[in-house]
Amino acid sequence: MRAPGEFMANGRGEVWVFAEADGGRLAGATTELLGKGRELADKLGVRLGAVLLGSGVRPLADELFACGSDVVYIADHEALSPYRTLPYARIVGALASERRPEVVLYGATPVGRDLAPRIASALRTGLTADCTDLQIGDYDTGGATYREKLLQIRPAFGGNILATIVTPHRTPQMATVREGVMRAPERRAGRCGEICEIPYGPTDADLAVRVLERRIEEKRVDLKAAPIIVAGGYGMGSREGFRLVEELARVLGGVVGASRAAVDAGFIHRDHQVGQTGTTVRPKLYVACAISGSIQHRAGMAESAKIVAINRDPCAPIFEIAHYGIVGDVHEAIPRMIEAFKKAR
Repeated sequence: MRAPGEFMANGRGEVWVFAEADGGRLAGATTELLGKGRELADKLGVRLGAVLLGSGVRPLADELFACGSDVVYIADHEALSPYRTLPYARIVGALASERRPEVVLYGATPVGRDLAPRIASALRTGLTADCTDLQIGDYDTGGATYREKLLQIRPAFGGNILATIVTPHRTPQMATVREGVMRAPERRAGRCGEICEIPYGPTDADLAVRVLERRIEEKRVDLKAAPIIVAGGYGMGSREGFRLVEELARVLGGVVGASRAAVDAGFIHRDHQVGQTGTTVRPKLYVACAISGSIQHRAGMAESAKIVAINRDPCAPIFEIAHYGIVGDVHEAIPRMIEAFKKAR
């Protein structure tokens, strides 16, 4: 393995993305992070690295290169599948201690949320969870200016403000990033890079925890991939009233989304929740039915290409970001829309 200094440019370490993989595929959060990681690495003038652990994961290196990685650090061993905290934390922590990256990013997935705090604690550095944006900028504090630091932006105080968090004194600067908030990069087939092997042999400590059984429950709906989403809020009134949302989604060829209030009221399953504590989406069309438009909900759908809002309150916050607004009762407006679309067909 090369000396740490050989992996630095402009006096800085690389930008790394923890590449989460399962079942022979990269997690969606990983490809999204590679797009943002490429942007940050270019700003700092350093390489973008991906850290890939698992069993039989070597073929995924080509996908990581195609999505922007310059170098892929691989530990491929049968003992690394399925994911377990102890060996993963030991490998990534030791690699970061040796290579000294400037920035390390993780998806805010169950794996990322489990792994990142362990590594941050071992490296005695900071970690910002559930970021919705990342930028490179200068930071002034105590009369000193820290150049080109990672500005870690995330909602705070229940989503009512956006906080910018900086780790000026320690590296790596680390963050987990919510799924769906970053745009996946365009793949460049045939793009090449460097593969660096990470020697690994399981220790007794690594094997202290055994996975006896895995149960994977598929989500009921894939909101992130849907081009059309019809979402209902608490104002639909009841589970029966929510069926209007489902019917409109069916007629439009879309899927059903929901606000947190509608989910908490039991109108629909939590897999359909859009917003800060749900799924972040960017469909071509988003129809918000009886959704007031709290900042928590808007954080998850504000970047939709076209937003149509239906609400009886003309001052509802959802109208601030809607491209088209209908002020009226959803129980009257939605049936008319359904009828009109059926005739148009």
